[in-house]
Amino acid sequence: MKAIRGVLLTCDSAVKQILLTLNERENFIIEDLDDFHVVIKADEEYRVRRELEAELEKNTYSLE
Repeated sequence: MKAIRGVLLTCDSAVKQILLTLNERENFIIEDLDDFHVVIKADEEYRVRRELEAELEKNTYSLE
């Protein structure tokens, strides 16, 4: 049996909701600890951070 390594992510509740939505497409969350912490698969960390950045950029707006 292969052990899965995890990485603890700390985030606010808005980012966590995005992570939960992304997780529905491709499971990477090992454990949902509380409102501000999740453990994700270590080998998925880079991809998840990239996808999260892309989602956050979509939600960024400017009043210019």
